[in-house]
Amino acid sequence: MPSLYLSRLTNQERESLVNSLYESQSGNCFICGEDVDLVLHAGRFDIDHIEPISIGGKDGPENFALTHDSCNRSKQASDLRVARVLASFGKLAQQLTEENRSPNLGDVLLQHGGSRYKLPVTVSGSTLKTSLTDMGSNEVKSFPVYMDEISEFRSFFVNLPIEYLHHDDHINPRTIGSNLRKLVVEFHRKLPQLHISLGWIDTSKGNQVEVKIFDGQHKAAAQVLLGARNLPVRIFIDPDTDVLLTANTNAGTTLRQVAFDKSVQRSLGSSILSNRIDRYRADLGLDDDDENFSEQDLVNHFRGESLQMRRYVLDRVRDGITTRPDNKLREYIEYGGRSTGKPLSYNAVENTFYQFFIFGQVLTTPFNYRFQEGTNPRQLEIEQTVRLMNIVAEKIYVDQFDPVRGTRYIESDVQKGKDISEPHLRAFRMSKQEILHSWVRLVRQIVYQYFVTTGKPIDESKLFQQEIPNACWKNVENFIDALRHLPLWVNKDLSLSAFGTKRNNEFWHSIFETGSTPEGGVVMPSGLNLLDMIRDDE
Repeated sequence: MPSLYLSRLTNQERESLVNSLYESQSGNCFICGEDVDLVLHAGRFDIDHIEPISIGGKDGPENFALTHDSCNRSKQASDLRVARVLASFGKLAQQLTEENRSPNLGDVLLQHGGSRYKLPVTVSGSTLKTSLTDMGSNEVKSFPVYMDEISEFRSFFVNLPIEYLHHDDHINPRTIGSNLRKLVVEFHRKLPQLHISLGWIDTSKGNQVEVKIFDGQHKAAAQVLLGARNLPVRIFIDPDTDVLLTANTNAGTTLRQVAFDKSVQRSLGSSILSNRIDRYRADLGLDDDDENFSEQDLVNHFRGESLQMRRYVLDRVRDGITTRPDNKLREYIEYGGRSTGKPLSYNAVENTFYQFFIFGQVLTTPFNYRFQEGTNPRQLEIEQTVRLMNIVAEKIYVDQFDPVRGTRYIESDVQKGKDISEPHLRAFRMSKQEILHSWVRLVRQIVYQYFVTTGKPIDESKLFQQEIPNACWKNVENFIDALRHLPLWVNKDLSLSAFGTKRNNEFWHSIFETGSTPEGGVVMPSGLNLLDMIRDDE
């Protein structure tokens, strides 16, 4: 809302107000905290209300702040105090992009001086005692210990300084999503926290314990960002962490209480499989590094959860591909839902690369089968899927897809005649899920036909569990190279017809097979000839 107060100021009075705000803010932008240079930034800074007039803020000097105009234009909240908090979190997120990840509660705690100390505790009967000695307090505090009647887990409730809180990224590998903004706004309005964070401690190794938070991280992070130095926590004492992991996974999958994106579900499933392997070894008295048993053996052993076990096995393979540091395609995949900055959704990757190249059943061969030779079936599956994804990344995305331009309104802008680079347009169009499905399916066909023509019997469902020769990889590279040079990807006249709306897989299967849509609309002069496309023209 415009300021009547500011509109009445003379130029000299406005300059005086700017200088006053500049001094009171130590020369820093109220939102981002970076320097404001009154000379270099002349005409590029704003005076704005800290608390909006619309919610009761005063229209006077005591409610004004000096900001960069760019910060004020891009702020995520009308209240500048909230905008400042979100800008601080945005800086943290930007720093972590160099590690190819997004922030979690642990990052927020560290940013604000948390996660520094272990908590000294003693547990006797129904009482837990602690003292915050590292914070300079020698007072011994006692807390009642409660027994959960169903799980039989013990727990206590406490309000702890953030210095004693640590994030458990094993049980909860989720990053902090966009709903953080709403929580920050909610808590800034002084509305109460309705669900406290959950943590756990392990006293089996001594009385100095880490309080590990595994649930409620978004609400905890919002409060810490707003300056809270103490958080209420329910802490489980010596729980079976496998049970906590399973419960947290079910909350985001079976029960859908938490909006876990699929990549997080796969990570949790992979963690649960590791725990089940440890339990299997303990149950059978095997050594900690024994791998002379199979995926099927695990399913048979944990008969009460056989369906889940099959899912955990596949989750481990998918997570192994997704988290590989040498996977160049991961930079172009959006893992947390919708995004306009990256061309591929995680769901699209699952329905193409993972669907076509990961064997969907459990194996009867031991986990260590042919591992020393480098031809373990699951390891080959992971390594060769990553190799394919790297080829795709190098041919289609690296130095071609512009993340700043992103995917927003591409076809609409094409139709309006706006300038979009051909490499970016090509990458965008080839990434649409139904199109990706159609051409990645052809990659599988090329690999399968290579084995057929060499006379080697092969199970197509276990295609990437076979070692693929370099000559076959060359065929794949040639195909993707030929595919990306097809004129249709940069044909702007096709924006309304072929690319204007979402199509199904069959629509693009028909185009690649015949050159025309199922309705007869001509997109290419003819269908694709795979033999021509894999031919080495060098």
